[in-house]
Amino acid sequence: MVTITVIGLAAGAVVLSMPDPHPAVGLEAEQFAARLARAREEAILINQPVAVEADAGGYRFSSFDGADWTPLTGVFAPRSWGEGVSAPAAPTRIVFDPTGIADPARVRLSRDSQFRTVSIDGAGEVSIND
Repeated sequence: MVTITVIGLAAGAVVLSMPDPHPAVGLEAEQFAARLARAREEAILINQPVAVEADAGGYRFSSFDGADWTPLTGVFAPRSWGEGVSAPAAPTRIVFDPTGIADPARVRLSRDSQFRTVSIDGAGEVSIND
């Protein structure tokens, strides 16, 4: 009897410590906002415009060398939205110029009844709103 109780308690502890397989939309918004802020810094560091294109499938980054837009790699590799996260179907393009300035833009992410809006103001500052 004691052995079964100990096994039951151990199994319960394992189940309670497992992460949620569907994290909140806020986590996806925070990751996207962090990558946008990093893209702004990249534009300043490399002294070239950096664009972010977001659509219903995910987002990708590219830089302009004066002649062509080239996809960025590494931390800027294309990303898909997390499972169950939906974004506007219409593509949104955000371009950070070499001074970090961008045209204002908003990307609204939702999942179930939760939503977060990632906003970029005219100075290129990134914020997350409910």
